[in-house]
Amino acid sequence: MTATVLRIPPAVNFTSEQFYDLCRINPNWKLEREATGDLVIMSPTGGETGARNADILIQLGLWNQRKSQGIVFDSSTGFHLPNGADRSPDVAWVKKERWQGLSLLEREKFPPLAPDFVIELMSPTDNLSDAQTKMIEYQQNGVKMGWLINRRLQQVEIYQLGKEREVLTKPKSLSGDPILVDFRLNLTNFW
Repeated sequence: MTATVLRIPPAVNFTSEQFYDLCRINPNWKLEREATGDLVIMSPTGGETGARNADILIQLGLWNQRKSQGIVFDSSTGFHLPNGADRSPDVAWVKKERWQGLSLLEREKFPPLAPDFVIELMSPTDNLSDAQTKMIEYQQNGVKMGWLINRRLQQVEIYQLGKEREVLTKPKSLSGDPILVDFRLNLTNFW
């Protein structure tokens, strides 16, 4: 997905509520907000990326139904991170206890927390450096594990708190342990 960054002057500082309202009154735009306040306008994904993203969401959703330990979110969900950024990972998962610790109002808007687990699936037009920076931002804000799936390079970068980034080439599957116990993402049709 191609992204355009709209620079916002420092004097214009959207509150979380104002950013939420901006997104709500512009439902045809997919917006994220960087910690600096700049807006990121993203285009829709292409068919191949959308199909792969749906496959990931289905696999994680089915595992989550069996385990019932958390909540799965799709790419249209915004999260208000501790650093002030608002991000929408392609797939996210939050432990049930953390989700239930939020008020109903917090759950209705952009939840003010970093997910426990995220996946970003790169589109052919995505910039690898930008995607890696986003994964590091997730980690710095408390995401325990994240996978950056790069179909173009046939690689997956694994980001896990307290560990060095790991790069796998053309893996057949990925293990969600220890965050997503017993979850295995089948990637045989991705490459």
